[in-house]
Amino acid sequence: MSGHSKWATIKHKKGAQDKARGKLFAKLIRQVEVAAREGGGDPESNPTLRTMYQKARDSSVPMDTIDRAIKRGTGELEGVRYEPVSYEGYAPCGVAVYVECLTDNRNRTGADVRNVFTKNGGSTAEPGAVAWQFERKGVVILPKNVEEDDLMLVALDAGAEDIKDQGDTWEVTSPPGELGRLRAALEAAGIAFDSADITMLPSSVVPLESEGDARKVLRLIDALEDHDDVQNVYANFDIPDTILQSVEA
Repeated sequence: MSGHSKWATIKHKKGAQDKARGKLFAKLIRQVEVAAREGGGDPESNPTLRTMYQKARDSSVPMDTIDRAIKRGTGELEGVRYEPVSYEGYAPCGVAVYVECLTDNRNRTGADVRNVFTKNGGSTAEPGAVAWQFERKGVVILPKNVEEDDLMLVALDAGAEDIKDQGDTWEVTSPPGELGRLRAALEAAGIAFDSADITMLPSSVVPLESEGDARKVLRLIDALEDHDDVQNVYANFDIPDTILQSVEA
C-alpha cells in the first residue's frame, strides 16, 4: 500500500471519532447527489451511485439523508447544483498530487486550491501534468485474518486483478466496474474487510525518508482534504512505517 493510502486509512479511523465526521458526511452526501444526477436514482442500474451509496452507509450516514441526496440529484427536491472538477500539482519533494472536487463555483474553488498549494510549499500544474501517473482502481483493504489462498479463491473469481501483502493487511485491486461484485463476493463468503473504495493508484512512488519531508507533504495533503469542496486527494508518496508512526503520534 502506498504511504498515502496508509495515511488516509489512519485519518479515516480517527475521523470517525471526532468533528471530522460531520465534514465527511457532507462530502459523501454531495457525492451521492452528483452520482444520482449523472446516472439516475436507481443504485441497481447506476453503478457509481451504488458505490457512493454503499460508501455513505459504511460511514453511518443516515438512510433518510442519503435518500434526500438522491432526490436532489434526480430533481425531485430542490438543491444546489454541484459539478466535478479536478486539479493537479506538486507537493514538496516533487510528489505528484491529483485533487477531485465537487463545486457550485469553479472560480472560487480553483482559487482556493491554488492558495492551499502555495501556502504549503507546493505548486499547481497544467491539466494532464500528473494525471497520467495515476490509474483508477477498485481497492479493498482486509485484515490478515483470512488465508491468502482462501482470499484468492473468492477474489479472483469476482473480478479481482491482484492481491498484495501489505504487512498487517491484504490489498485487493480490481477494475473500478468490478468493485461491487468483488465486495458482494467477499460478503457472501463471510470475509470481513476494512474498506472498499474506488481510488487512484500511482504507477510509481516518491519515497519520503525523513520525518521533516513527510510532515511537509502531509501538511499540504491534510490542508487540501480539509477544504469543503475537495472530495478526494491522491498523491504518489511512500512513507516508511516507522516514520509514519512518528508523524501519526
